[in-house]
Amino acid sequence: MSRVVGIDHISIRVSDFEKSKTFYSGLFEFLGFEVLDEYSDSIGWTNGKTRYWIGQADENGRKHKHRIGDVGLHHYAFELRSRKDVDALQDYLKGKKITIVDPADEYYDDYYAVFFLDPDGLKLEGMKYGEKHTKTQ
Repeated sequence: MSRVVGIDHISIRVSDFEKSKTFYSGLFEFLGFEVLDEYSDSIGWTNGKTRYWIGQADENGRKHKHRIGDVGLHHYAFELRSRKDVDALQDYLKGKKITIVDPADEYYDDYYAVFFLDPDGLKLEGMKYGEKHTKTQ
């Protein structure tokens, strides 16, 4: 039997490659990622564990704006080291005037997160789970 040992990467398509490249370059610099590889119509970043790629959508794909609730990806979550890192991410997002759809808060027991949108409306999340329980044990 085969066993998955992790998620290697995600690859998304964007409507405006240069606009999204600028958005993700700033976000990933803030989150500690580096460029893994770059081509004329795609770029990937990594932090040594997670890889995230964007590429230009084709002409037909650019006609259909992403909408949360459609079949497909609902959101992508980045696990952060601490709740303070979630707050720092929110400050970064506010400073860049990035749309925050759900501000930093505890959404489930000991699950602290901020939710925001990329230029195409793809929902992203910075989160920390288990920090309070770890401190009390």
